[in-house]
Amino acid sequence: MEIIIPVLIFITGLIAGSFFNVVICRLPKEKSIVFPRSSCNSCGTTLKAMDLIPVLSFIFLGGKCRYCNAKISFRYPFVELLTGIVYVILYIKYGLSIDFIFTVYLMSVLIIVFFIDLDHMIIPNELVLAGLFGGIVFFALRFLYNDRLLDGAPWYSPILGMLVTSGFLLLIALIGMAVYGTDAFGMGDVKIFIPIGLTLGLKLAVMALVFSVFIGGLTGLFLIVTGLKHRKSQIPFGPFIVSGTFLSILLGNTFLNWYLGFI
Repeated sequence: MEIIIPVLIFITGLIAGSFFNVVICRLPKEKSIVFPRSSCNSCGTTLKAMDLIPVLSFIFLGGKCRYCNAKISFRYPFVELLTGIVYVILYIKYGLSIDFIFTVYLMSVLIIVFFIDLDHMIIPNELVLAGLFGGIVFFALRFLYNDRLLDGAPWYSPILGMLVTSGFLLLIALIGMAVYGTDAFGMGDVKIFIPIGLTLGLKLAVMALVFSVFIGGLTGLFLIVTGLKHRKSQIPFGPFIVSGTFLSILLGNTFLNWYLGFI
């Protein structure tokens, strides 16, 4: 039983990741994520069930379309594997609990955010609203199970987490607009921290923001030093928010306790 549950969760993640691929491809184009059925991007042939088995279809088909032999992007199995791994890691962290359900929900939304922002430099409002829905439900449950959720923070912690993190990014964006005439952060980055703060609460949301800025800063510096980007290049911040949030979920409390003990 100890191995069966993680395996089932991993398979669930693979299946969810397959659906996330559809959302990642269609949402920025304002297409339905339900209809029509999935088809080859090259020849347009509607794919059969055997063509849509997460990861395995990609392997068995040699990374090529069964019908036109066009190459299939490695992005598809990567998103599926990533989702499965994230789900299992969160299970190891929280077990089968309310925390597990809602952190899985939040990270599911954020995985989609990661790749859409990476490709299009936008964070669609639909994803913000989807994350907000989960955050509101989780916030409501705190009144019933406060001692069991995350770190047992006060009921108002999610509200503070939402206001502090989103408010900080909004302030930076407004200052950047006033000084440089351009956004330091996009409004999508500001808005996505609303569901993050509402789900994680003040401490973990602040740590998510700190980790995001740190990872983004190091990555930006690396890209500039290597000549891949220049100082005025636009770099999507969403992937760093997603990475920082996941890191905060796993290590935020541990890092914060270490830091407070250190000082």
